[in-house]
Amino acid sequence: MRSALIIGGGIAGPAAAIALRQAGFDATVCEAYPAGADEVGSWLTLQANGIDALAAIGAHSLVASIGFATRTMRFVNGNGRVLGTISNGNPLPDGTPSQMVPRAALYRALRDEAEARGAHVHYNARLIDARLAPGGGVQATFADGEVRSADVLIGADGIRSVVRRIIDPAAPEARYVPVLNLGDKIPDFPLSLLGRPTDEFQMIFGKRCFFGITATPDGGAVWFANPPEPQEPPAGQLQRVSSAAWRSRLARLFEDDNGPVADVARRAIQSAPEPLLAWPTYDLPTVPKWHRGAIAIIGDAAHATAPSAGQGAALALEDAVVIAQCLRDSPDAETAFTAFEEIRRDRVEKTATHGNRGSTSKAVGPFGRIIRDAILPIIFRHLSSNNGAATQWITNHHIDWASTPIPLAPSLPE
Repeated sequence: MRSALIIGGGIAGPAAAIALRQAGFDATVCEAYPAGADEVGSWLTLQANGIDALAAIGAHSLVASIGFATRTMRFVNGNGRVLGTISNGNPLPDGTPSQMVPRAALYRALRDEAEARGAHVHYNARLIDARLAPGGGVQATFADGEVRSADVLIGADGIRSVVRRIIDPAAPEARYVPVLNLGDKIPDFPLSLLGRPTDEFQMIFGKRCFFGITATPDGGAVWFANPPEPQEPPAGQLQRVSSAAWRSRLARLFEDDNGPVADVARRAIQSAPEPLLAWPTYDLPTVPKWHRGAIAIIGDAAHATAPSAGQGAALALEDAVVIAQCLRDSPDAETAFTAFEEIRRDRVEKTATHGNRGSTSKAVGPFGRIIRDAILPIIFRHLSSNNGAATQWITNHHIDWASTPIPLAPSLPE
């Protein structure tokens, strides 16, 4: 049986282990931290194409068990004017729509499923180097001195990827996007006064900050805010800001906004449980080299989209399935990884561009707001026309596990 070492225990890593087990590989996930990513991150929207990728490996029921439906997104501006409503992607053929899920719960579910299917998961396994073995395969060295060998090594180790640097020491760094992220769940926070569907996200392009909120089935709400931050914060700085300071800053950012969603934003900021934690936003629009010999990267290690695209997790899951298909159907790792890149690069880079446009529109000045609020209704009408046809190339993407991947992906719209 061929073997695969997978570096990273977030979303892409365990999903790749599940897919590789289905492709007949002995799969081992190596996670740098002591207990994985069980408590890392807030919430994410897993759009239909990500759920479809899990369906290809018989794992999409995991998402329905931990998440809830989020079908549409409604946008208003800082004066309360409705800018538009767009779909969160068409449901799968079985009716499963896009889902809002706790990121940590998704990590756990994928990891547990990988282990249930026979994959191995090792913690405190921090990769420091990997080399192509003279007779084929890879030898990986970890911080504790252990050396592991495998036929292939797949880096699913995120935006700060060690494997990306091993493949190419000149690989680009992640690009800072000038907004921060805060958010989590607020228990007992009904949104019924808005008079909107419970499976709809309410978004406000505030005059000085972006905010979103959606109802949870238990009567709470999940919220997030994107305060602008023009300069990248030094490492550790955000963690030293108190919850009271974040609450005060957000309150000031929304004090001049009007309308029901703005009122909800102000209430949510005051009601949000502590600690309030913020993290910076990054993307990685293009990485010149995705593989070298029997070593490759997937997910955020190879391409990271800004959160506004809602596609980071979904694209990582697509990668995990497609790279397993390529390894299953190719005579050697180099052929498999070349095919994987040819299939995936065009799609993920266009999606990253799409996400960056969305994030930068959240951090504009007074003049920029006038232009943005004039243009966005036109854009949203276009995105909503013909049942959301303009973005169906993103959300309607389908992977058929039984098929052999086509080496060259079709051209996608700009």
